Amino acid sequence: MLEREKLQDKKRIVIKIGSSSLTHAVSGDLNLQKIEKLVRIISDLKGQGKEVVLVSSGAIATGRQAMHHPGKPESLAQKQAFAAVGQARLMMVYQRLFAEYNQVAAQVLMTKDTMTNDASRSNARNTFDELLKLGAVPVVNENDTVSTSEIPYVDSFGDNDRLSAIVAALIGADLLILLSDIDGLYTDDPRSNPDARFISLVPEISQKYLNMGKETSGSSVGTGGMSAKLAAARIATDSGADMVIANGDQIDVIMDIMSGKEKGTLFLAHPNLDFDLMHYLNN
Repeated sequence: MLEREKLQDKKRIVIKIGSSSLTHAVSGDLNLQKIEKLVRIISDLKGQGKEVVLVSSGAIATGRQAMHHPGKPESLAQKQAFAAVGQARLMMVYQRLFAEYNQVAAQVLMTKDTMTNDASRSNARNTFDELLKLGAVPVVNENDTVSTSEIPYVDSFGDNDRLSAIVAALIGADLLILLSDIDGLYTDDPRSNPDARFISLVPEISQKYLNMGKETSGSSVGTGGMSAKLAAARIATDSGADMVIANGDQIDVIMDIMSGKEKGTLFLAHPNLDFDLMHYLNN
């Protein structure tokens, strides 16, 4: 498929990995083997001359693990406390693993205020550009310690699917890869409907596709359901980036996508000449 083959030529790539893809299903602890493979693949992509930004969930889950707390946080304050503990531990893991492959990881914590303030947004874009020029791998997460809101999108990005699309738009990425706990877009939730059909290619996001989104998440550590991913797809594709939703269970799927194999659901870019990132931040 020609559209898939074109992915081989993408140069500036944002990869988002969810908590469910970073942790063990039973314990919720970090899956170090998968994280090491992710780091190795990103390092290999950089060796091919590509620029890669990693949007990584997992801070709250990592903090929960460190504090030996079962289940999801019970309050906003507890969620923020787990994020404060977990973000440092998660970044330490990334720093060590990237160093093994002679790469430098740079932590970038963002809040919605970073994007809504013109000066801060410009500074953020310049920081990303400089980090990529220097050869670093920006590792991005929302600064949950201060920005987590019980009301999605009011003073937070809501989820890292949306954040990764906003980052892709901000830095002018030409590809966004969302790794999740599902193979891609289906006509219905395949976990509850065995007749749900898989959709490999979405040329343009119409209302028909938006209606397929469901506010569900199959993980005890994740937050974003398919509707969140479709919202991210609208931001990414309107800004001029292709987007692929794929199952992060096998991290090698990243290389399959980049080599043009038919993995996941591909959303084709359809740049909106009137694209305004502020419109998506405030909706």
